[in-house]
Amino acid sequence: MKKEKVEADLVAELTNDLQRTRADFENYRKQIEMQKETEKKSARLATVYKMLPLLDDVARAIEAYKELAPLKKSLEKTYGELGLAVIPSESGVEFNPDLHDAVMVEGDGEKEVVEETLRPGYLYEGEVLRPTMVKVKKV
Repeated sequence: MKKEKVEADLVAELTNDLQRTRADFENYRKQIEMQKETEKKSARLATVYKMLPLLDDVARAIEAYKELAPLKKSLEKTYGELGLAVIPSESGVEFNPDLHDAVMVEGDGEKEVVEETLRPGYLYEGEVLRPTMVKVKKV
């Protein structure tokens, strides 16, 4: 009888050890998956950030040479595929310091609006990657 109790206790102890080991392994696996996703996102973000000057140059070329206008839709599609969005900064848009970087302010009114976009800004997956450089006018 005593021997059976010892064996049952040993089986119970080994079962608990196995369950803990499985749980530890599952937690480790989940942690590694999260790290991989974080590293992938960081790599994509770094790549997109390095591409911004190229995107700026292409956008300027499209503006300067109207025959390149068909490329604009392709460029916008590529923005979407990369998770990028251009921050709205047309003339008259209300100035938002979270989205816009004012390098010049003119006027003496109460309301601040964008007068001119000097460099486009971008959102990456909904977060500001680079603020729009703008000239602001107080009206």
